[in-house]
Formats: sequence, structure tokens, C-alpha cells
Amino acid sequence: MWYLCVFFHRLLDYRKPEVESLAYLFGVNDALEWKLPKHHHPDSPFHFVNLPSEDIARSIANRSILVKGMYEVWGEGSSYEELEKAIRSYPDDQMLPYLSSDATFKITVDSFGKVFSFQEQNDRIKGLSYIPFKGRVNLKNPDHKFWLIETDDYGVNNGLPPVAERRIFFGREIGAADRKLIPTYQLKCRNYLGPTAMDAEVAFLMANQALVEPGKLVYDPFVGTGSILVAAAHFGAMTMGADIDIRVVRDGRGPDTNVWSNFKQYGLQMPIGLLRADNNLPPWRPGLKEVFDAIICDPPYGVRAGGRKSGGRKLLKGVVDPYTVPDDKRVGHIPSTAPYCLSECVHDLLDLAGRMLVMGGRLVYFYPVLREDSMRNPFPEHPCFKLVASSEQILSSRYSRVLLTMVKIGPYTEEIAETARRKHLEFRENHLKWLEDGNLHSSVFAPADPQVTAAGDLKLSKDPKPKYRGKYV
Repeated sequence: MWYLCVFFHRLLDYRKPEVESLAYLFGVNDALEWKLPKHHHPDSPFHFVNLPSEDIARSIANRSILVKGMYEVWGEGSSYEELEKAIRSYPDDQMLPYLSSDATFKITVDSFGKVFSFQEQNDRIKGLSYIPFKGRVNLKNPDHKFWLIETDDYGVNNGLPPVAERRIFFGREIGAADRKLIPTYQLKCRNYLGPTAMDAEVAFLMANQALVEPGKLVYDPFVGTGSILVAAAHFGAMTMGADIDIRVVRDGRGPDTNVWSNFKQYGLQMPIGLLRADNNLPPWRPGLKEVFDAIICDPPYGVRAGGRKSGGRKLLKGVVDPYTVPDDKRVGHIPSTAPYCLSECVHDLLDLAGRMLVMGGRLVYFYPVLREDSMRNPFPEHPCFKLVASSEQILSSRYSRVLLTMVKIGPYTEEIAETARRKHLEFRENHLKWLEDGNLHSSVFAPADPQVTAAGDLKLSKDPKPKYRGKYV
């Protein structure tokens, strides 16, 4: 059955992949069918989606972060006359169960791109008097919620995706996202924070992309202050993390301000373990395989913080020999580290995921791209994985980060590892030179070209009206 899926107008690239992932989580194995309402832009928050049942639609909407509401549409039109005609022609056997005298109801008037006054909302509700509601109105806790949603031809220069014609929808709410999660888990209320802590909204989106649910084991090899694992634990998963900085995972800022305190703050299940471990030298036994159901992480790519690996510059250059820390000096010892470029980090991450994820498990991680090179730079590949979603988040005029969702489709063997190594070397040679040793940081923070700036200023002076911002939301 077709349902109207209304999204929050933000993180545009993340919206459909989240719904598709949740549909798979709730048992829909086939690809979803999508279609746009008449005259709507592809970035419009209004989409029709074909789902097998109302229960699945409700489960998706209630679990989602970006779905404002999922609705069974009783009628739509370009005018209120057309809307009335459509509602009157809707099958009675599908309407009457929700209009009975023993059921309470509520009608909400909503819009996109404009605001209705209280009087205008009341007038529109009174205009629905031809619908034979027999029950009582209950504004606080109704049995059924109905929505009247209107869009209009408000032009193309107001920063919103253009709509060529007025469109009005009326339908019954099936489910809606619990946006209370966002203020509850927002970073400014978090007990322990670091400079690269993941935003709560994005962390929940990553958990949904990874199909997190109770009973699954989720691992973050760059755990930091634990923001991603907090989101996974909220959905009932068992969690485990690692970080190369022992001061983060062991000490924090004291006994009551550390990674563990973030889980305690929200009453979540504590992680199974937090390790001091190096993504370049993973601590797992050689024969250990297929342990984790999902690996979710934000690798260090050198804009806010650069990656580090064990060894130190002198050790890696062969200036000093490998050494063993004496037993009497191990307490409080901070191992030396060296720079860890993103290309090597991603290769090690894919190798770790190929070895340690169960079949069908998901790897969800961020990957940076320079915007002018984004079309020329493909994403990393691995023989064990299939890319199922890529969602771009524009962070500045110069660079973006793309959330990559990969599914494990094949077993990990030594032959596969060798093939992956050759692919990595080829990929690094052809596509990743700009990511080596701080080049991304230089590209992001380099001074702007004066000629480009002048041209941009001239363009702004000629066209002062704000254009549709697309993914800048």
C-alpha cells in the first residue's frame, strides 16, 4: 500500500536510506518503491512509499529520526474542491472504522513553506465538515490523528525546494518520529565531551543505517567519548569500543566524568568493554572471526583531529629498535604514536570489518570528500562488501563528509585479504593522494583565492535573493 512519507527538511541525502534500512530491519527484503507528489522537487519533504503493511509503516516511522510522519492518504488535490472530491470517493470500508462514535480524534493543520494563523487553521478544519466524524474531539490523547497538510507555489528563491503548484493532503497518521530523543541526547547536556563528539541526531541515523536492535553487538574502533555507542545502546544493542588514546578510555576527566558516565547518565547498558587498541594493529587473536553485528565509526580524517597509530616516528623510521616496557613502568605509561593517514586508516578499517563482521553485518562510517573533486573520487571498495547507501553531508563550501553503509556479502579469507590489499594500493595511487599527510586539512583551511572571492562577491551583488540551498540543511 502507498503511504505519504513526510520528512523533516534536513539532511536530505540521509532520508531515503534511513527508511530503506529500517524497512529491511522490519522484514522488507525487496527494494522500496518511491514516487513524488505531482509537481514536487526531488528534494521535497513529501514522498510516497510503497510498504507491505500498516504495522511496518508504523514501525519505520516511530523508529526513524527524519520521518516527520507516515500517513494513509484519504485525499489530495490542488484545491479544496479537488480534495473534497477525492475524500468523498475514498472507500467507506477504509474510512468508517476510524469515524465511529466510540473513537476520539484530532485534526492538525500543517504546511510547508508558509505559516497559518490560528484562525486560518480553524477555518480549514471547519471546511472538513463533510467528513462524517461521529466521535469526540480529544486534543491530548486521541485514538486517531488526522492531518491536513498544504504546500503552495511560493516561488524558488526562499531557500526551499520549489513547488510548481499548490498541493493539499488529508490523511490518517500511521506513525511519527520521536524527536524528543534529540534534545534528550544533545551534546550540550552530555556529561563527558571531546572535540570530535558525534552529533546526537547523526549518531542515531548511523545506528539506524547499521540495523541496530536488541541483542546485536556493535563495535566502534574510534570510540572517543562514546557518542556513537550511546546511540546504539539506546536501541538496545550491546556495545564495545576502542581508542588509541588510553587517557580517553581509562581516565576521562575523573571518576564521574568519563565514557562510562555518559551511559550512566541515560540509564543505558554499559559497554562490554572499552579497549586501548590501535586500528593499525588490532588486538584480536588470529583465529577470531565474525564477532560483531555492526561496526559504526567516524575515522579521524585530519580536519579537527588527525589519526594516530602506534610506534612513534623514530620507531617507524628504524632509528630505534622495538622495545618492551618494563613491568615497573607500565602503570601510567603512555605509548608513543605516529601520524596515521586516512587512506591507510580506511584500508585497515575495511580489513577489520571483513574479518570481524558476521555475514550480512553492516559497516557504517564517514568518509571525507573535497566538493570540487567529489565526482572524480570514488569510494573505497573491498571484496567482502557491497555499498548499499552513500549520504552526503555538506560541511562547508570546500568539503563534505559522506556516510557510507556497506553490507558484508562474502567470507574473509587470506586470498580476499591479498586482493583487498592490491585494490587499496591501486585506489591510494589513483584517488587518495589528496588525503595523504594533512592535505585535506590544508585544502579545507587554505586562504580563499582572491579572484574567486571577488567573483563570488560580484555574483552575490547581482542576485541578492537567496537560492534554494539543497543539501545545506
